[in-house]
Amino acid sequence: MDKKLLFKILFFSFFTLTINAQISFSENSSFLGVTGNYGTIPGGFGGGISFCDFDNDGWDDLTFSTASGASVKFFKNNAGTFTEVTLGGVTLDSEESRQVIWVDYDNDGDKDLFVANLEGSNKLYKNNGSFSFTDETAAAGFATTAQYTIGCSWGDYNNDGYLDAFLCFRDPPELNPNKLFLNNGDGTFSDVTNAAGLDNAVGHLSFCSSFFDYDNDGWQDIYIANDKSNNKNIMYHNNGDGTFTDTSVSTGTDLAIDAMSTTICDYDNDGDLDIYVTNTFDGNVFLQNNGDSTFTDIAASNGTLMETIAWGSVFLDADNDMDSDLYVSGIYTDASSFLPSAFYENNGSGMYSIPSNVGFNDDDAISFSNAIGDIDNDGYADIAVTNFSPRNHFVFSNNSDSNNYLKVKLEGSTSNKDGIGSWIQAYINGVPQNRYTLAGEGYTSQNSNSEFFGLGAETLVDSLKVTWLSGTVDMLYNVSVNQSLTIIEGSSLFVEAFTESSFNIYPNPSDNGKYQIKLSLFDRSEAYDLTLFDALGRKLISRKLNSIEEEVDISNYKTGIYFLQLSSEKKSVIKKLIKN
Repeated sequence: MDKKLLFKILFFSFFTLTINAQISFSENSSFLGVTGNYGTIPGGFGGGISFCDFDNDGWDDLTFSTASGASVKFFKNNAGTFTEVTLGGVTLDSEESRQVIWVDYDNDGDKDLFVANLEGSNKLYKNNGSFSFTDETAAAGFATTAQYTIGCSWGDYNNDGYLDAFLCFRDPPELNPNKLFLNNGDGTFSDVTNAAGLDNAVGHLSFCSSFFDYDNDGWQDIYIANDKSNNKNIMYHNNGDGTFTDTSVSTGTDLAIDAMSTTICDYDNDGDLDIYVTNTFDGNVFLQNNGDSTFTDIAASNGTLMETIAWGSVFLDADNDMDSDLYVSGIYTDASSFLPSAFYENNGSGMYSIPSNVGFNDDDAISFSNAIGDIDNDGYADIAVTNFSPRNHFVFSNNSDSNNYLKVKLEGSTSNKDGIGSWIQAYINGVPQNRYTLAGEGYTSQNSNSEFFGLGAETLVDSLKVTWLSGTVDMLYNVSVNQSLTIIEGSSLFVEAFTESSFNIYPNPSDNGKYQIKLSLFDRSEAYDLTLFDALGRKLISRKLNSIEEEVDISNYKTGIYFLQLSSEKKSVIKKLIKN
């Protein structure tokens, strides 16, 4: 039997034994202090939303984009209810804003603000540390002219510890190409679109993008949702040397649809990332990652096709029963003709259906972006949605309370401060739940910086593993449930310190995947077991080390980061291997 298929059978068999709780949401925006919809967006594409804790007080806040003539709306979470606040130095009254996203671009420990604008120039606001802001747009190297920007996602494509930006433009003449900006680490950015090998000639009517590592080689790739069938979606593979290669065709991700979103999740917990793309009447696309750098559309077979006009989408474990459900926003208001919006419940086997009486009273709303956060810090993900008038924006409170949870937030040290591009894995009885951290996802949205793990009736997480972009691996053991954790990179190292006096591996990095191991005189008297793991902790090679000098050959494995463990009765040491 195929190992990947066997893993999925074991995973779903294990997690279907957990408690089945009734999913229940209620729309509480007015009660919670979030009122209005801030104007109908004249461009027709709806507004953006962030459910991110912008003041680092431990409570997820809300930020909404707005139409012309209204400033971006900021709602501070005051321990479970919201108050609208103004931010000193942030002036956005004249622009029609789209994606609003909070990132720590200078790694100083506080959240800075980037606003993608449709009419005016984009804006980058630096947080001065006292929660006052300075407009650094021009000084940082971003254009101060209007570019018809809709989406902006952030990731660290060169693994230097600083977040880079990818801007999506949707100008109707299709003249304005998307842009990749390299963070120089000194507060400035450089346009590297051409140098990185990205299409710098024409526009693609792009809505949004996501940075994620589709082939687990340790480098973040970029996937772009493009509107209209003549603008196929684009997958850029990160070559690890500052350049990208268009792998849209070879990966099977070159969708010729009215693509709106790029929603990323390892829905089946098999160790690679899947993609959900919203569309119009031909149906949404659920791209399952096959683990071999190809994807297969399973939307028709797993129940998530939808076949309406859909926009934002977000994965969440709505009832904390240890599987990933899906919420999708749409613009139809007549449920007798087409689905207005949809909540898809995962039945535990990877199949989805729309349950009744869940509480989403969204049938008469023209809805666009959506995002998840935790309003009251109860460990259950809540959902916020942007709407056209006359409906106010939605804030759906999650009323479920039967199952346990774990929330994890990251703080990078060698990696970027926000920990973007990291894998977090919660193991129970040796079976993992996987989460991947992003900044900018779905349709012009940003989810909470905390990752949610539903744990069912489980009362202990055997181990919690974080694999950072830097290659650092932190591991916590016997983690108690129903708590929020902040993990600082390097605070619980799984990879022990390596010294040249212990043993040597060379060349590292290796271009051909062949490495020489040489033990020191001190270690030559011991017998060692040699084990090779990939970046997600999967065992690839296990054998005895039979001599003091041997070769390790991983030429048959793809490029990326690996971990080589030598263990004896007295010690165990691990070395990171890099295959170019």
